[in-house]
Amino acid sequence: MTLSTPDANLHDDWHETPPRRRRWLAYVIVIVLILAIIAVARWRADAGAKANAHQGRPAAAVNATKVALGDMPVTLSAVGTVTPENVAVVEPQLSGNVFQILFREGQVVRKGQVIAQIDPRPYRLTLMQAQGTLAHDQALLANARIDLERYQKLAAQDSVARQTLDTQAALVRQYEGTVAADTASVGTAKLNLQYTSVQAPMDGWIGLKQVSIGTYVTPSTTNGIATVTSADPIDIEFALPQNVLGQIRKAAASGAELPVTAFDQDGITQIAKGQFLTLDNQIGTTTGTVNAKARFGNPGTNFTRPLFPNQFVNVRVLVDTLHHVPIVPVTAVRHGAPGDFVYVVQPNETVKLTVVKTGPSLGTNVAVLSGLQEGQTIVTEGADGLDDGSKVKLPGQHGRSESAQGAEQANSASGVHRHHKQGNAGE
Repeated sequence: MTLSTPDANLHDDWHETPPRRRRWLAYVIVIVLILAIIAVARWRADAGAKANAHQGRPAAAVNATKVALGDMPVTLSAVGTVTPENVAVVEPQLSGNVFQILFREGQVVRKGQVIAQIDPRPYRLTLMQAQGTLAHDQALLANARIDLERYQKLAAQDSVARQTLDTQAALVRQYEGTVAADTASVGTAKLNLQYTSVQAPMDGWIGLKQVSIGTYVTPSTTNGIATVTSADPIDIEFALPQNVLGQIRKAAASGAELPVTAFDQDGITQIAKGQFLTLDNQIGTTTGTVNAKARFGNPGTNFTRPLFPNQFVNVRVLVDTLHHVPIVPVTAVRHGAPGDFVYVVQPNETVKLTVVKTGPSLGTNVAVLSGLQEGQTIVTEGADGLDDGSKVKLPGQHGRSESAQGAEQANSASGVHRHHKQGNAGE
């Protein structure tokens, strides 16, 4: 019996394959080889193009600056509302016609200062009536007490019935209660008469009047007579995201006072400086923020005070300061697939893409936490068309670059000349 191996069978199948099929297999093999050669050639061409890309590209004109070390404040920014420490709507405590307006709109008033007068005449009459009733009942009480003393003496001599003595004692107590009620009525009448002189409840800045002379007012009068707001000091309320609570609490726990600066709506013009006061006791579940409050001095007149109640401002809370860190312009930092990066200018007038870790920023500058060192030169403008290894030309280096190119050409020419001489000598 004869055994056959797989190789032998394959060899037999090949020889047994029709000629047309063998030709197709040969064509496929040739096509695969051609595609492989084309792919290798294209890969080499791309690699060569990338290698020579920077050599053929002209130097790009850019602006640059040197990295310097400095201090960068760590701040938290928010939008706030100027809120007076106290706001009081001055409402009448009783009904009546406004008799006088005793304040000037916008003036500063003191606690207890009379700002309006309600017609007091009805309340004076009520007081007189209460005083008259009190006097009448006091007289009855005095007479009842005299009778009680008389009955007590007769009772000691067993000359009056015990019931008569007890009745008189009860009558005295009745009159004492009546006199007490009358005394309260007199006090109420005096208080009402005092309420006709409407007083400022605190020191502050009074607003526009809401009533006029002759207006009939009641305790439920809308908007009251006027509104008094405290002006100095004054607070600003703002909301902070919950993820910065750690910074605030850490700084507050150290005992340091956190400076707060208020800016106008443009975020540039500084209005006032104050101190962080407190945080609210809970986080808003719908916003994920916590309300905070800072206190500011607000001296001056009503026309010169820097902060105005209910004014919208931008606030900046200083929670820390980074010392001796690289400070670069914001325009120097680029963003891409590697993350944040800058172009560092090399001695051979090319740039190197350098990944950096940025920190807090202020105005047009940003702190770099890692990736840069003091004294390095970085591109600040004109980096849109650059990539790693690109040639650049800095301001003021145009002449030097031409000189350098001329020197290179001269050196190259002299080298060729020397080589030519050496070749002639060798011949």
